This record gives sequence, structure tokens and C-alpha cells, in this order.
Amino acid sequence: MAESSSLEHPGLDKAAGEEFLQEAFQILLEEAVRKGMDATEKVCDWREPQELQELLDLELRSHGEPRQRVLERCRDVIRYSVKTCHPRFFNQLFSGLDHHALVGRMITEALNTSQYTYEIAPVFVLMEEVVLAKLRELVGWSSGDGIFSPGGSISNMYAMNVARYRRFPDSKRKGSWALPRLALFTSQESHYSIQKGAAFLGIGTDNIYLVGVDERGKMIPEELEKEIERAKAEGAVPFFVSATCGTTVLGAFDPLGSIADVCQRHGIWFHVDAAWGGSALLSRKHRHLLTGIERADSVAWNPHKMLMVGLQCSAFLLRDSSGLLQRCHGASATYLFQPDKFYDVSYDTGDKTVQCGRRVDCLKLWLLWKAVGTEGLERRVDRAFAFTRYLAEEVKRREGFQLVLEPEFINLCFWFVPPSLRGKEGSADYWSRLGKVTPVIKERMMKTGSMMVSYQPHGAKVNFFRQIVTNPAVTRADLDFFLDEIERLGRDL
Repeated sequence: MAESSSLEHPGLDKAAGEEFLQEAFQILLEEAVRKGMDATEKVCDWREPQELQELLDLELRSHGEPRQRVLERCRDVIRYSVKTCHPRFFNQLFSGLDHHALVGRMITEALNTSQYTYEIAPVFVLMEEVVLAKLRELVGWSSGDGIFSPGGSISNMYAMNVARYRRFPDSKRKGSWALPRLALFTSQESHYSIQKGAAFLGIGTDNIYLVGVDERGKMIPEELEKEIERAKAEGAVPFFVSATCGTTVLGAFDPLGSIADVCQRHGIWFHVDAAWGGSALLSRKHRHLLTGIERADSVAWNPHKMLMVGLQCSAFLLRDSSGLLQRCHGASATYLFQPDKFYDVSYDTGDKTVQCGRRVDCLKLWLLWKAVGTEGLERRVDRAFAFTRYLAEEVKRREGFQLVLEPEFINLCFWFVPPSLRGKEGSADYWSRLGKVTPVIKERMMKTGSMMVSYQPHGAKVNFFRQIVTNPAVTRADLDFFLDEIERLGRDL
């Protein structure tokens, strides 16, 4: 009886919830946004895992905590997290914070809908198609298809799956039993998601033919031709080529036109992984880097990287407009995609994807685009290139800094040579000693919280820094600080 009477009243205290939201939003604005974007604050407050476990008190218990304690939890989460919106965060291919996109993300979370049918997400079904059409237009297609997916890795996997289905439609029903040995081709510099995708889709990593690259990391089309002929000679069926626009480390752009010629001659699906470099299409000054992309069959493009849309926002774009994406992935679940609905069911686009529930990823990009326009996005892209040009000139001018290669994109790769190693390039242990410098500088900057930048070895090259600037809040003073700080942290090594 008591249980029945309790159902007469809401199980949530809405007034208390709204009060909590008001206070939590103030914490978010002050701690994550204002302080997170303040160059005088730390990028990170580094703690070792055991200490951080104790500071956060992550244990989940039977009883809830008072509101003020939960608000303190919010402060702690922000305090000990890396501030990727900080003007001295250069560690990933994404950085910065756009306030319009953030509002889009907040509205997305508040509405908490799934983008599979028009009945549950009418605004976002229409919005997604408008945004995807605009992206396709920038690629150079007047029609086509597409979907927002959970990251560029999944977009690349979609491309492989659609290419396989287009070539072998029976594979959807019969699986690998219906297939010959397949072969796919990508450069030695391609993203590791190609390896993961081949494994995940049952193609097998042994059936990836890695194509040679030149000294800048660009795929050599003549080598692609050779690898295709080799695969055929070994009894495999070439079905997929993935070119890269903006490789992860060096920022290389493959020669798309020549690769498209090879694919056309052999009747192979041509995919372009432009997850990183795709946003250069917005710049009239720099879109030449992707010349030939309009000849691709599919494109992966991550606006959450260079355009500062916020994680995640990844578009998978198709030139095909025949419904190939729907035929490849559709399962026609009758509890979602009833054919006798009272509206036009062509707007129920969720069956194009392998997901059921799907997050709304279009609103933040749409709202940002509405706020700044295509011209504003172009200025952001051009500013990122200008940052890199400035830094490259400074690296060449300053003693102890050495470029790995002249940047073509906004990946700035360089070594810092401490005074103890200068003039000793001929020593037998020079490179092994230099390779140990970068990790120590990275550790020191993390523990002081002054900034963050990535490093890695690459082929025969020892560890070097890879600096990326996409955040328009960054100024020349931040870039000068960046180089000064590396010198300060490494001068005694």
C-alpha cells in the first residue's frame, strides 16, 4: 500500500535538481571555462595514479552524499583533469574551446535523444543532412550520402565495409565464406585504424599491403601500382585503397589525383582518410593540399579536430547516392523502422549505421557554423597555418632547435638539442642521447603543469616533439613561451 501511494508523487525533486544545476554550471563556467582558458593557470595538476585515486575518493557507496559534497566532487574532477582548452595545450590534434559549440554539446546532453528516427529526433535528422550536404559540397560533390560516426577510426571502418559490400553484396548474408582473399592498400604512414578495421571486419591484417612513401611521408603512386599487381599475383582481390590527407605525425598529404588514377584503372574503391586534414578544404588558400579529393568514393573528416567543435564530431561521407550505405548496414528492425508510419520514413536514417542508439553530433557543428559562418571557419584554418609558419621560422632562428622537416600542414616536428650535445652531431652516441632528451622535457612540463606537447620516434628518427596549434585563443606570446619553456626545461640535459 505504501509503495503504491509513493507512486502518486515524482521520484525526483525538480526544484533541488535545478538549484544543483545552477551551482554546477557556475563551477563549470569558472573552473573549466574561465580558468581552463587562462594562460596563467596550469594546463594540468599532475598526480600519480595512487595519489589521484585517494584525492578523488572514487569508491561508489550505498548512500548518497549531500549536495555541497557532490559539487566539490565536480570541482575536483575539473581540477585534476587536463585542460585541453588551455592556450598552452598542444598535445593532441584537437584543442581549444568554442563557446557556441559547447552550448550545442550542452543542449545535446539535455535533450538526450538518439539519432535514429524522425519521430524521436526530428530537428537533428534534418540538421544532420544539411551539415553533411555542406561537407560534401566542400569535398566537391553535388550529391551523395553520409552519416556522423563515433570518430575517424569508425569512419574508416565504414568505408572498408561499404567497399566490400559494393564489390561482394553476398558478404552481408554469407560472411567471409562468400569471399575470396581480399587485399586493401594504404601507406606506411596511414592511421592505425586501418589495421584495426581490417582485423575487426575479418579481412585480416596480413591482407593489408603497406605502400611505400617518399621522404615527406606521402604515398608513392608507382609503389601502389606495384603492390596491387603483387596482390593479384598472390591470388588476392584488391578492393580498397585508403589515402591519407594529414598524417598523424608528419602531416603529409598523399597525391590524391595520381592515386585516383591507379584506383580507376584497377576498379578499386578509393577512400580518403581526411580526418585530420579535411578542414583545410574550408580555406581557399590551403585547400589545394586536397586536390583530387572529389574523385574519392568515400571520405572521413573530423571537424572536432581543427575546427574546435568538441569531441566527438566525425563525418563519414559517400559519393554514392543510390542508398548503398542503407543496403550495406540496414537490418529493418520493426520496432524502430516500421514501414507504415504516418510520415515519410525516408527520414528514418538510423538504419544506415551499425549502431542502434546514436549520439547527436551535428548540433555543435551546426551552431558553430551558424555563429561564425564559413568565413569564420576559414579564418580559423588560416590562423592555424599562420601559427605553424611563425613557429617554424622561430625554430630555424633559435640555437638548439632543429626541424625534422619543413611543415606542409600544421604539424611542426622538431628536436631540441641541449647545450651538452651541440656540435657533437658526429659522435657515435649523439642520436641515442638526443632521443632521451624529449621524454625528460615532457615529464618536467607535465609535473610543473606549464604546458603539454606530444613527442614520438618515427622510423629511424629518434624522439622529437610534434607541436599542433588549432586553438584560436593562442597568441604569439603563447608560442614564444612554448619555445622558451622547452629551452628552460632542457638546458641542463
